[in-house]
Amino acid sequence: MGTVADVTRLLLVDDDALVRAGLALMLGGSDELEVVAEASNGREAVARVREGDVDVVLMDLRMPVMDGIDATAEIVALPSAPRVLVLTTFDADDYVVRALAAGAHGFLLKDTPPAQIVEAIATVISGEPALSPAITRRLIEQVTDGSGDGREARAAELVASLTDRERDVARAIGRGASNAEIASELHLSLATVKAHISHLFTKLDAVNRVQVAITMHDAGLL
Repeated sequence: MGTVADVTRLLLVDDDALVRAGLALMLGGSDELEVVAEASNGREAVARVREGDVDVVLMDLRMPVMDGIDATAEIVALPSAPRVLVLTTFDADDYVVRALAAGAHGFLLKDTPPAQIVEAIATVISGEPALSPAITRRLIEQVTDGSGDGREARAAELVASLTDRERDVARAIGRGASNAEIASELHLSLATVKAHISHLFTKLDAVNRVQVAITMHDAGLL
């Protein structure tokens, strides 16, 4: 991720031109970030990501033509997909839950201070989620409410492929632990934790930590 100069390239997606202009103004002053494109709906966002040179997408959810949930699902399925940070007015509402289940790497409230937005972007670029442990637990509860036997059986099948250590890491992810916390708890290096998480994404058919946690929950391991 990122250019040779370690500048993170952003795509701003919102149907409100004033919101996009405000974000571009706020973030454009950072030496670490470059706004390379804007889009007014999800369809435009997917098309722009396909062109390449985007590291992080700041994604609105409620938009015409294609909403941010469907756009997120299409983007994270692309080869070398960028990170997706959802922008929302409401904390952990149904749209946010669905976007994270679709593969978004975190979410931000639209009134988040610029410095915290920059920090969240750096967080997801590093492979961590832009989610607090408390929010992670709430999201898992909402997404898995009323899960059926089919989901539970599928989750059990996926989890059966994990090593004991990978299960330990997956449980820690389900509790909302950061990479550093997992490393400390399991006496592993950060590099080893990241390697385990990469394996978990592959084995559990997940693109973010929320999806890992959902699978562990459905398998009865959280």
